[in-house]
Amino acid sequence: MTGGAPAPHADALAPVRAELLRTARAEAEAVLAEARRNAEETEAAARAEAEAVLAEARRQGVQDGRGVAAGELARARRAARTAELAARGEAYADLLRLATERARERYGADPAISTRLTERARDLLGPGARITAHPNGGLLADVPGRLVDFGLPTLTRRALERLGPEVEQLWSPEADGGDSGG
Repeated sequence: MTGGAPAPHADALAPVRAELLRTARAEAEAVLAEARRNAEETEAAARAEAEAVLAEARRQGVQDGRGVAAGELARARRAARTAELAARGEAYADLLRLATERARERYGADPAISTRLTERARDLLGPGARITAHPNGGLLADVPGRLVDFGLPTLTRRALERLGPEVEQLWSPEADGGDSGG
């Protein structure tokens, strides 16, 4: 193997990767909408609670009330941020689960995918590589001292990771032009 045209299998996973990304983006909208609603509700509740604490502190007219109110406001903001991060984490986990399910459906429907994965594993590890089915779809390949994980959960996670910050934008209120009010 010398320089020149890339081997035909070099991008054998491109159709799978493209389908995973297309499906993930398409299905992410429902997950994102729910995550955004949850984050907005949590933020609104936290703001209402903080405002109530501030109002009570003002009514009491106690000099110490300002410190308490500031502490409560900070606590409410932390709670809102924690809830937002948890909602984003849940949305990402749901997206990963849905994308893996779609990959599993496509893998089961198209035997050529398994063939391409097997060829790629043998390219990486050599013709003596032992190929076994991954328990969650896809395959595992190994030779002494080396393992290639082409399991569908791993391939899906890697595909989403390759999106990098683009995935985080799915959960960002700025992504849809919305304003979180803060």
